[in-house]
Order: sequence, then C-alpha cells, then structure tokens
Amino acid sequence: MNGFLTDTRIKELAAQHGTPLLVLDCNVLKRQVEQLRKALPGVDFFYAVKAFPHPDIINTMDQCGVGFDLASSGEIELVRQFYINPRNTIHTHPIKKNRDIRDSLRFGCTTFVVDNGEEMKKFYPYQNRVGLLLRVSFPNPDAIVDLSRKFGCSPDEAIELLEMAKQMGMHVKGLSFHVGSQSRNSNMHVTAIRRCREILNDYNRHAEIPMSMLDIGGGFPVNYCDTMPDIDTFCAPITEALRDLGEDLHIIAEPGRFLVAPAAISITAVTGKAARGGRNWYYLDDGVYGAYSGQIFDHARYPIRCLKAGPASPSVLAGPTCDSIDIISEEIQLPELEIGDLVIGEMMGAYTVSTATDFNSLSRCEIIVLNKPEAADKIPHIA
Repeated sequence: MNGFLTDTRIKELAAQHGTPLLVLDCNVLKRQVEQLRKALPGVDFFYAVKAFPHPDIINTMDQCGVGFDLASSGEIELVRQFYINPRNTIHTHPIKKNRDIRDSLRFGCTTFVVDNGEEMKKFYPYQNRVGLLLRVSFPNPDAIVDLSRKFGCSPDEAIELLEMAKQMGMHVKGLSFHVGSQSRNSNMHVTAIRRCREILNDYNRHAEIPMSMLDIGGGFPVNYCDTMPDIDTFCAPITEALRDLGEDLHIIAEPGRFLVAPAAISITAVTGKAARGGRNWYYLDDGVYGAYSGQIFDHARYPIRCLKAGPASPSVLAGPTCDSIDIISEEIQLPELEIGDLVIGEMMGAYTVSTATDFNSLSRCEIIVLNKPEAADKIPHIA
C-alpha cells in the first residue's frame, strides 16, 4: 500500500473531480530519491523521463538535483520548459534519426548512447560536439522486463566498436548497460560492472583520452504483487562492485520505475456489473488501454483494493472499452460491489499513463498532483 492517501481523502477527491483519477504525490518522489541515494552512494541519477513524463515530476526531480535521461525530441521539449541545464541530461535511445541528434544538440545535450557501427557513423559530422556512451548487452533471464534483446552490443563487439571509434576520431566517454527491470537480485548488475571494468581497463591502458564514465542503467525493483528485495539489499552488491572501479570513474544511473511507481495511485469507479460464468464482473472507467496499460506493455500486476468490506468472492475487473482484452484482473477476491463504488490501484506511477492510449476515443484519467514543488526562478540556458 502507498499510504499517502486515506480512504476518506480518496473519496473526497473522487467526489470533487470524478473518475478515473491518477493521484501523484511529489513528496513520495522526494522520498524515493533519498532512498536510492542512500542505497547507491556516489552514483549520479538521471531520471528516465519515459517512465512518467509529467511537468511536476520534472520540476521535483530537478529540485532534488536529479538529471534527466532523454529518449526523444518530445522529452527534450518537456525538460526545456523548466530551463534544465543541458549538462544534466543524456540522450539514451540507441537508435536516432538525424533530426533527433540535431534537436538534442540544439538543446545542449551532447552525451549520446550508441550500440553499433551504423549508429556511430551518424555522429561523425558532429564528432567535435558529442561524447558517446557505448551500450553493452547483458541478457538477464531473471528480469521480468529484459532490455538486452533489442539493444546493446556484446562485450567482444564493444572492443571492436571502440577501435572503430578511435579510427573515426570519435570521443567515447564510457560504457553503458541496462540489465532489465524487476529482477529479484542484482547478480547481473554485478556481472555487468565487472565485465565493463575489464573493458575500461584494457582500453584506458593505451588510450590518449581514457574513458571516464559508466552508466549502470536502471531496473531497480519495486513491489507490485510479487515480493522483491528492499532497495538497500538489492543495491548492496552493486555498491560493493562499484568500489572496485576506482575513484576516477564517474558512475551514473537511469532510475525511472523506482522513483515514480510508489508515488501514484489510480482511482476508478464501477460503471457496470454483470454475473457471468458464476463470477461477478465489474466494469470500471479505466482499464488496460488507459492507466492500466502497464499490464500489457510493462508486464506489471498492480496491487488492487476497494473501499468496501464484506465477504469476498472470485470476481473480474474489466476496463471501459469494447475490446475483450481490456480486463484488469481475471480472478480477484472482492466483496460484492455496486455501481459507483471505488476501486484503487496502488504503485501506479511508472509506465501507466505514459503508455496509455485514446482507444474508443475515451478520455484519459485526470492527473491530480499533491505537494507540488514551488516553481524555481531560473534563467534560460543558452546552448
């Protein structure tokens, strides 16, 4: 349970704004940043904007001293509104159009992730303006979301690509990896750090300009309906492995889910009910085409509860669209609900509204923000 809203407050918000709602608490964001900093001392964070691209999150993260992991020109435009220092941003999408590169450079972001030779060639015209991070692949069968299938070069390929970059006169600042998300242990993080250390040491031994950065990605777990280790336990082996890298290497990470997942809850209402196959079906005003889209795209199963007591029985929660795939839970224990009763989804800040659609031309949930940070007075940055 998130615990930042009482049931009474939930009812008040639903009565005031209607449903569906997604309620975001910026104080929880700040708490998550501090927890992760404690677990990963000495690591600089770049918030993965894709997880929840919302202005108040950008403002909160900036005021917490967190940088930004950008993956599109749209995300660049979002952070530009807050006069974010481009030096506190990195562009991590391994595959980019030429326009993406130009938009990033125009903004002032000059650090880019690449993972193959064709992508490296795109930066040759800008070689005096950019620094590259070479993404190395470390497939992780323990991760619920494995991010090494689509992107990343093998460690052996990394050595060849570093030689290619040297011949092209490209500046490779360091290495990058992402071992996937929602793993129950950090074994693959440790493996990746150690293998990257070998590559860095071998390269730097003979390099005129040594690599000076390691990006350890994200994937730090949160508890949905499955039990995950607490963040201190998960990160302890990572911190130990990072100590072996020495003090001259700049270590960064790209947390998204861990920072924003616990900071939001969904409030939906029952709009219809039916008895089918011996179970009660409850139709809600949000579903997997909306804020619950993470069940499709992110393989997440969110903790769900209602604000009503009574004997529970196997039930079905369905979304509001005409599509039969729009089912939130096939078999959930619930008391008998009536039209208008509220259903609460917990841990719904990450990859929920950011992956929602407009299918059936249904309105998306309204986002209510609590404890907004005050706007900071900033001078626009001139790149």
